[in-house]
Amino acid sequence: MAITELTLTRPDDWHLHLRDDAMLAAVLPDSARRFGRAIVMPNLKPPITTVAEARAYRERILAAVPAGSAFEPLMTLYLTEATTPAHIAEAKASGCVHAVKYYPAGATTNADSGVTDLHRCRAVFEAMQKHGLPLLLHGEVVDPEVDVFDREAVFIDRHLTGLRRDFPGLRMVLEHITTRAGADFVAEAPAYVGATLTPQHLLLNRNAIFSGGLSPHAYCLPVLKRESHRQALLAAATSGDPSFFLGTDSAPHPRHAKESACGCAGIYSAHAAIELYAEAFDSVGRLDRLEAFASFHGADFYGLPRNRDTITLRKQPWRVPEEVDFGGVPGVPMRAGDQVAWWLVD
Repeated sequence: MAITELTLTRPDDWHLHLRDDAMLAAVLPDSARRFGRAIVMPNLKPPITTVAEARAYRERILAAVPAGSAFEPLMTLYLTEATTPAHIAEAKASGCVHAVKYYPAGATTNADSGVTDLHRCRAVFEAMQKHGLPLLLHGEVVDPEVDVFDREAVFIDRHLTGLRRDFPGLRMVLEHITTRAGADFVAEAPAYVGATLTPQHLLLNRNAIFSGGLSPHAYCLPVLKRESHRQALLAAATSGDPSFFLGTDSAPHPRHAKESACGCAGIYSAHAAIELYAEAFDSVGRLDRLEAFASFHGADFYGLPRNRDTITLRKQPWRVPEEVDFGGVPGVPMRAGDQVAWWLVD
């Protein structure tokens, strides 16, 4: 019998971009309505590199949380080559910083301050291993000789395999995986290695970038891949393996910044995030595994209690607006002008 209504323990988002100021205030309610907590990315301008900066950003987020919501931001530090073991010890002791984010320099939005050589961070990785602070990896190389569609697989071969060998106690999350290689690596790794999966990589393949012409609103990094990779990611997400959990990578960009000669990478999905994941799981008859993926696996990996309250989804199509407000500027959300099959019941 087909499922038409589904009640879940309130999920969490283990990879979220909230930006700051007016845009933060505009987009946060979408996430707060659906999720209990979120790992908040630190790639502001300038990036969040210290505990003091993380605390201040957290206070700005909390000030923007809608009345009546218990949404909790979980802060991260941006890894640079100036990060020290002392920064890691302070982060662990802070109680508000839950991970450190690695960006290869220049790999994606606001990654200019990222790491150019992972070997320069070995002392920091030792400290993270000692203190049990997870390393969140934007798992791509930026070598110009590597094809953009191969960046994740090459990162695994060049860097991730060695990190796992050299730091056997370092908890790592391979963020927003996009390939069969990423899914296979995590599935075969010990329990301290996890991965987040986005709604766009579960629902779209790279044809979406060229559907009806060049579509900047389907452009994200890591870029969408072949259909065979999408199928591998969907199989991983719906497998029941606790190493895989929800991370939207929802990333608001103004419409003019996407529709430009050098369009920004990122897809905004927070307005319909859990509904889109329900679509993906429903497409393969695995709605019974959505709650564990969305609500249990990430909390367990981070050693946090599972949420106590619930949300309810109903199979009821609704149309996404053509535009949404990003704090005084228009943005184009995922599935803009089209329907989403599941509805979040108030």
